[in-house]
Amino acid sequence: MLDTSYFVHSTAEVEPGAEVGVGTRIWRQAHVRGNACIGEQCNIGKGVFVDAHVRIGSRVKIQNHTSVFEGVTLEDGVFVGPHVCFTNDLFPRAITPTGDLKTADDWEVTPTLVRYGASIGGGSVIRCGVTIGEFALIGAGSVVTRDVPPHALVFGNPARPHGYVCRCARPLSRLAQDDDGRMVGWCDSCQQECVIPQIAHE
Repeated sequence: MLDTSYFVHSTAEVEPGAEVGVGTRIWRQAHVRGNACIGEQCNIGKGVFVDAHVRIGSRVKIQNHTSVFEGVTLEDGVFVGPHVCFTNDLFPRAITPTGDLKTADDWEVTPTLVRYGASIGGGSVIRCGVTIGEFALIGAGSVVTRDVPPHALVFGNPARPHGYVCRCARPLSRLAQDDDGRMVGWCDSCQQECVIPQIAHE
């Protein structure tokens, strides 16, 4: 029986065994592998590839031609721009040391975690094994090779920190510690303070 609780374009493929939440939309030529899990109210753009065992939360937006390979977890509210690639193998080879073609049993998947509300700009490459913190912002075209703290703005190749951003993604100013030892910044757009949890000091 056809599941009408979510939308799948006629040119997209959702394999048997995949889980898709209510209100999610999967657009042209997207491919969702079996055993992938996508939450509610997501938007999966044209040509997106979601590999087996990938976990995607609710209200996630993944734009056109992004590749989300096995081992990746995207928490609720994550934004992923077009042409982003998540890798999953720290030591990639097509063949074994003896020259045989690698099989699935020869691969060692390294997990990647993108926390709640984080955004990844178009054309970025995310090296496996990293955690991108809540509401972090990755600039377009970045190569992320290490963990990104919550609310951090990073960009470049390799991506490096360039300040901190609000939940609305605007830069924070007047960073200082409050009486409780928390790092707090001011958002000129929201006109309010923003607390930055677990900040990593360089």
